[in-house]
Amino acid sequence: MSTLTDKRVAFLATDGFEDSELTSPWDAVTSAGASATLIAPETGKITGKNGHEQSVDLQASDTTADQFDALVLPGGVVNADHLRMDEASIALARAFFEQHKPVGVICHGAWILIEAGVVDGRTLTSYPSLKTDLRNAGANWVDEEVVVDAGLVSSRTPDDLPAFNAKVVEEIEEGKHSGQTA
Repeated sequence: MSTLTDKRVAFLATDGFEDSELTSPWDAVTSAGASATLIAPETGKITGKNGHEQSVDLQASDTTADQFDALVLPGGVVNADHLRMDEASIALARAFFEQHKPVGVICHGAWILIEAGVVDGRTLTSYPSLKTDLRNAGANWVDEEVVVDAGLVSSRTPDDLPAFNAKVVEEIEEGKHSGQTA
């Protein structure tokens, strides 16, 4: 059994996130012993597209990657679209890559990584409608349940959550990776 004791995992999301893509990985990392922190562009609460509400712990503009061991980016069209327009959120996501820390991204969350400029030369998957966006940004897009590329864990949809969660926990447990930087 893996253990993430003393690991700190950041979840970056805003209103419109895909509920299960926040709650399921959150439960997976906390069940493995990590502490999870919800980061958003604004303080208060955020609401998922299916109604899950969660309190924001930190504002993106007041947060650094130095405070965490890993990052998880839930999907949801509205969530990802709003986050990719928030400079503090993009800078935070980019910093995890610059520090070679594990990052998990699912569904439309890959839009944030495109905006951060960190997908060029990487192999990953996403919701199928992002295939062209990712390829245009230099990524090798594949249609697989879960893909791991030097600490970057990606999946397509909520159906992939069991495989995604297992690989996210595994990559956090392994710690820093030697993959590409932004």
